[in-house]
Amino acid sequence: MSDGARVIVGVSGSLNSLTALHRAVDEARTRGAVLVPVLAWSPVGGEFNYRARPCPPLLRTWEAAARERLERAFQDAFGGLPVGVRVEPLVVRGEAGPVLVQVADRPDDLLVISTGRQGGLRRLLHGSVSRYCLARATCPVVAVPPSTLHTELRRVARITDLRELSHAA
Repeated sequence: MSDGARVIVGVSGSLNSLTALHRAVDEARTRGAVLVPVLAWSPVGGEFNYRARPCPPLLRTWEAAARERLERAFQDAFGGLPVGVRVEPLVVRGEAGPVLVQVADRPDDLLVISTGRQGGLRRLLHGSVSRYCLARATCPVVAVPPSTLHTELRRVARITDLRELSHAA
């Protein structure tokens, strides 16, 4: 295993992030690097609302839910932790883009992020994590597009929705 080599990957549990997680595991194996999956989270309602009405028990609940979401991502992607790769998971409070760039701060790090469509409201409120990382990361970044299966499933879902609308009319 390379001294200090890390592959950092942003994980949210979405299909796109699971595709990036698979790529990150492959990269970690190839490089003999430590895999650092990162799940960034914020209090429900955002930091501003939480500061106005702090509730430490709720904060602990939200952090525990974030840890469970990261564990579930590995279950969904691999049925558990991948074999043959050292994994050092991180659950960090903050916005995903800044958190990922802060964690991937070494020259020999590799940052793996998912790309793909996200809802317009989410993009408006949070911005594009992939664009943020590509613009600000100080290490190499691999931007992983959605899998072809995910793209095809999205297309089939749209066709199905259109057919249901035409039958309802």
